[in-house]
Amino acid sequence: MGDELFDCASGRVAGVDEAGRGPLAGPVIAAAVILDPKLPIAGLRDSKKLTETRRNALFDEITGKALAWAVGRADVEEIDSINILQATLLAMRRAVDQLVPAADSALVDGNQCPWLACPVQAVIKGDDKVAAISAASIIAKVSRDREMLELDNLYPGYGLARHKGYPSRMHLEALQTLGVTPIHRRSFAPVRRLLEGC
Repeated sequence: MGDELFDCASGRVAGVDEAGRGPLAGPVIAAAVILDPKLPIAGLRDSKKLTETRRNALFDEITGKALAWAVGRADVEEIDSINILQATLLAMRRAVDQLVPAADSALVDGNQCPWLACPVQAVIKGDDKVAAISAASIIAKVSRDREMLELDNLYPGYGLARHKGYPSRMHLEALQTLGVTPIHRRSFAPVRRLLEGC
């Protein structure tokens, strides 16, 4: 897994990834990470392929060793206003913009890039190919999961701590029984249908 494989990568290379595009509730969270080549981190890979325990341990190692890391977000209101893709790109830009020191270039997981002040390149399945993107994947996932645990306390009964807002059977049944909360994405079909009485 080497950032040197990609054309735009030079100097301080930020890996960028997101968590939370698919859920019916909660924000979309993006992270940007510039790894320190002098402090390698073993075991970096796509956060979805790691156990929660391993993700949490790597989160601590990444935040302790990285040259820079930052988290950006787009809230439910923004998701509903500009759509989930644009909200995801916005969260990514916000994450990269917060990096200190700033990135010289960025590698983004997926096939679309946010507008950034530095050169940027999309990398398909980058969270399993590029260490910095893997690190960003872990930071984004852990950050969002922790936020959903807090939201579970504010909105009990929906099972947010378990499914993190994704459209599980439990979540859909809770929506039918308890109704839509302020943290639900009204532009997403299951929520919109409930609001429209369909």
